[in-house]
Amino acid sequence: MVKANLNFSKLPQRYLFLDIAKRVAAFSEKHPDADIIRMGIGDVTRPLAPAVIEAMHKAVDDCAASATFHGYGPERGYLWLREAIVKGDYAPLGVQMNPDDIFINDGAKSDTGNIGDVLAPGTTVGITDPVYPVYVDTNLMRGNLIKYITCSAENDFTGDIPKEKLDVVYLCYPNNPTGAVITRNKLKQWVDYALETGALIMYDSAYEAFIRNPKIPHSIYEIEGARQCAIEFRSFSKTAGFTGVRCGYTVIPQNLKVKDERGQAVNLNALWERRQSCKFNGASYISQCGALAVYSEQGRAQTKATIDYYLETAQIIRECMQEIGLNPQGGENAPYIWAQTPGSMDSWDFFDMLLEKAQVVITPGSGFGPAGQGSFRITSFADRQRTIEAMNRIKSLIKHA
Repeated sequence: MVKANLNFSKLPQRYLFLDIAKRVAAFSEKHPDADIIRMGIGDVTRPLAPAVIEAMHKAVDDCAASATFHGYGPERGYLWLREAIVKGDYAPLGVQMNPDDIFINDGAKSDTGNIGDVLAPGTTVGITDPVYPVYVDTNLMRGNLIKYITCSAENDFTGDIPKEKLDVVYLCYPNNPTGAVITRNKLKQWVDYALETGALIMYDSAYEAFIRNPKIPHSIYEIEGARQCAIEFRSFSKTAGFTGVRCGYTVIPQNLKVKDERGQAVNLNALWERRQSCKFNGASYISQCGALAVYSEQGRAQTKATIDYYLETAQIIRECMQEIGLNPQGGENAPYIWAQTPGSMDSWDFFDMLLEKAQVVITPGSGFGPAGQGSFRITSFADRQRTIEAMNRIKSLIKHA
């Protein structure tokens, strides 16, 4: 009989957001007339920018004629998009980048989950807690050893530099779920740690477009030495509303190396290209054309306006959480607000209470790791008026509880 991968038995019974969906579905079945406001999952609600829509319509038209039809694209993604990323995302930061450092994908979630394919099983992985569950779950699937790095208000949700040696460290800033950002000095400490110990940093900067503080770094490659120790993941999902379109990219500098079990240096850029050419056929031509339009003058202005809308909505949520004394974090350079449950209530109990008594869906903090117990996450991606309504419901519930 074929044997299952027993590492899956180490996972929670269900993926966090699937568990939330099932609970909400069960409530809806019992209360079909309930007016539920969903502020849990980080799915965008604003439409794609007109410049993106126009570019994708043209790309569809291209596929309607033999002369302009596009089938399989290059494994790394089209050169014209990778060049636009170098010019539009990294050159303004003073970061030197080569188009061949970049791999286009179908969203950051795929690559942050799959990147472990090129690393040896049994790797010791440091993961900040609370954390996006994909990092934890995919490493458990491979049988890797997880070491949690506790993040709290005391260390600005950026974790203390470990005293022990870790093989890999996952960092995400602006952070999902806490909305925290990391200073240039603290990020340099993490890079210095990696260079000193030989660790590899997986840096998820999917939310960098929300940064408004000019002192906060947008990329780990703004830090000297990071090209020797870090992989960076970015996404058009939150930057440009591509949650349903699916496009992002991963940066693996061509000089980034790790050692194999014989102690020989291995080039990670080449290794990832080999993995991708075997397991991935690339993001569609249509979605890559849409991504290219994000870098046009009109596309930049339109996507920035959408992000500004979400940040303004985040302020409404922060003010509400402050008013009812739930100590909010984040929401100023990120679309997420992290707050404490009232009276140290269990995270899932608070989730159930809000769903049942206010018909508002949030994300329980304990779903993001042990350090998330007693907290919860709210996203600012809901419609503005629906957000205001949700805040009024929560205020009324907490004040009369």
